[in-house]
Amino acid sequence: MEAVGELAPCVGIVSACAALGLPRATFYRHLKPEAAAWSRRASKRALDEAERRAVLDVLHERRFADLAPAEVFAQLLDEGRYLCSIRTMYRVLAQHGEVRERRDQLRHPRYSAPELLATAPNQLWSWDITKLLGPAKWTYFYLYVILDVFSRYVVGWMVAPRESATLAKRLLAETFARQDVEPGALTVHADRGSSMTSKAVALLLADLGVTKTHSRPHVSNDNPYSEAQFKTLKYRPEFPARFGSIEDARAFCGGFFPWYNDEHHHSALGLHTPQDVHYGRAAARNDARAAVLANAYAAHPERFVRGLPAPAPLPAEVWINPPTRFAEGSPGCGQVVGNQRSSTAGCPRAVHSHVHPPASAAEEVRQ
Repeated sequence: MEAVGELAPCVGIVSACAALGLPRATFYRHLKPEAAAWSRRASKRALDEAERRAVLDVLHERRFADLAPAEVFAQLLDEGRYLCSIRTMYRVLAQHGEVRERRDQLRHPRYSAPELLATAPNQLWSWDITKLLGPAKWTYFYLYVILDVFSRYVVGWMVAPRESATLAKRLLAETFARQDVEPGALTVHADRGSSMTSKAVALLLADLGVTKTHSRPHVSNDNPYSEAQFKTLKYRPEFPARFGSIEDARAFCGGFFPWYNDEHHHSALGLHTPQDVHYGRAAARNDARAAVLANAYAAHPERFVRGLPAPAPLPAEVWINPPTRFAEGSPGCGQVVGNQRSSTAGCPRAVHSHVHPPASAAEEVRQ
């Protein structure tokens, strides 16, 4: 401030503030004297200290200890007494910190959004259960699906007559064995359904060295990939309104999931199939696509107004709830589209498996 005051007579306030990087508003505000603190005058209608003390003493009487000010006001009027209005009673109580919720209120903990990253297959799985309508009203079959988030590859699925933690544990155990997952390398994400949060599943994941995470309560966006996969299933033209039996449901899923894994060209995977990305064949296919596009460009360059075309990039990393610094873009990071960042990345080979529920407890899980 002093430097601006010394320099201003020579070059002016505008130039002085600009040279020293000081906002002019700050300099002008500094020149003005500080305004006196505003204080509200007491109303002539307000109770004096003695009257407020008398009101508080009445409210503290044993017979009024558990009554609301409105009830106290009414009883005093019936007794021929008037101390103050109901609102003033509340003011007096609030001044002494005696207005609060008396009942024990449930305090909901604040759940933080899960921030999960996958840069290769078998690093992050998402699993969920959806209902399939049965032959009659209020009858359902339950479809369990385990999805690799990075490749969108369905690594395990099962159709069961009920939602059960025991069946979920069996499905997870068989899928882990066939995918040959190393301890400490995998995170399994799910919502907060009864099977997902069951002790049997939690102990299995702990024994296998698998990290488990859960969505926030009532937040479907925390498990977006499983929800999107279920939508793809139920929007298929051949998906029936109802299934005649559980065998019918298993037969339909037995045809759908091979199509989804091996034939469906996923838009979020650069129009590659989940199988190609999961098995690490997508990079070679992208090179072949680039050669085809280059030949098309050489034959008719006038048809490509933006120059040499290139195939869609492969995902380098996939997020569930990306941090803000990544969602806004940061140096060295690819462009984020939804929860996925796009660039070229290779994928290690993995093994496909799907599981059906046993007909009895003694029967082994069928493949």
